[in-house]
Amino acid sequence: MPSVIIDNIEAVPGLIQRLYTISERHLLDGILSSIDNSVMRTKRQLITIYKLVALISENLLCRQTVKRPPIKIQGQRRAFSITSPLNQELRPPTEKDEELSVDALGRPTKKTNLYTAINQAMDIALATDPKALLFGEDVAFGGVFRCSTGLREKHGADRVFNTPLCEQGIAGFAIGVAAQGHTAIAEIQFADYIFPAFDQIVNEAAKYRYRSGNQFDVGGLTFRAPYGAVGHGGLYHSQSPEAYFCHTPGLKVVVPRSPVQAKGLLLASIRDPNPVIFLEPKWLYRSSIEEVPIEDYEIPLGEAEVIRNGEHVTIVGWGAQLLVLEQAIQMAEEKLGITCELIDMKTLLPLDIDTVVKSVKKTGKLLISHEAPKTGGLAGEIACAVQERAFLHLEAPIKRVTGYDTPFPLVFERFYFPDALKNYEAIKELIEY
Repeated sequence: MPSVIIDNIEAVPGLIQRLYTISERHLLDGILSSIDNSVMRTKRQLITIYKLVALISENLLCRQTVKRPPIKIQGQRRAFSITSPLNQELRPPTEKDEELSVDALGRPTKKTNLYTAINQAMDIALATDPKALLFGEDVAFGGVFRCSTGLREKHGADRVFNTPLCEQGIAGFAIGVAAQGHTAIAEIQFADYIFPAFDQIVNEAAKYRYRSGNQFDVGGLTFRAPYGAVGHGGLYHSQSPEAYFCHTPGLKVVVPRSPVQAKGLLLASIRDPNPVIFLEPKWLYRSSIEEVPIEDYEIPLGEAEVIRNGEHVTIVGWGAQLLVLEQAIQMAEEKLGITCELIDMKTLLPLDIDTVVKSVKKTGKLLISHEAPKTGGLAGEIACAVQERAFLHLEAPIKRVTGYDTPFPLVFERFYFPDALKNYEAIKELIEY
């Protein structure tokens, strides 16, 4: 997120108007991320920043306008409730938002967005495990996406703390404390920044148990990283690196699609006896809202989920791409009169191919979609595994709808993104084959 440092309060109105055109929802985070006690500020700068925050907060809460109508999804079963972060109506919280409900299992729930669900999971992990540590760049004051807000104050500066701006160092430290018996929750500020830590993760964390003959391990190790498109992210804040790590035995790779999934999967990841890469779809941080159980719960790793039943096409995705696929399925139902079976992989390493194969044997057609580039992407691995086990059941070539084999562009982001229309066209081609 952009840091905003200005000395002239007269520039504030123009700055507010300019930043509105970028992203209302992330505006305050960008400004607050500049208030880092590890960086020296003059008294005048700090006063100006706080005045700016106050002005923006007041303006945002009073406007209550939207540029376009929120996205609505209708179908047999909704994967999650969401509106686009650039379209979402901004309003102060109401008493209704604080009301508790009860889910199908009788658990008390509360309306929660995805980043708050992540916060709750880490809060529970720190509260239930005295050896748990949370650290990363800017984590102490909440992080750029506010996922760790309030945890330092609640659990102490010796358990929730900042690190230097060095991903290799973060990973090395995480491996070290995990090897000594601690539960390490390491945040990589953006998944795009994880590559300097690649050697530590792939050659150390993933192989620690194997090379010691199971005498030592770093099982209590989780790397959290926001991934994927967010709008205006450009080359270095939009990448989806899951395929790199899915080629690494010894790791687990997990991607949630919603707040309920995020909380349960993160707690399961933190407590798993293997190092886990937990990729969080940053587009959904504030825009995906669900009734999330308040209590401690886990969602098993390694199990895909059929979130929508259908008869004609099997569609596979994960993370934020599930929203796009829901929209494409709705278009296909309305225009083609068909039903599609939608599967959320949730855990990408290990892959639950059994669930996909079972569905393909019923539908005869398969579409796989992800944001990452096509070549070397996980869609190719899933497609190969399915044709090895269900070739005689396939009624059409397997389709992949992915990002292009280029860096993630800024100006042409909308053209790069594997949106609902591209996925609908692929569904149509499968049906007409």
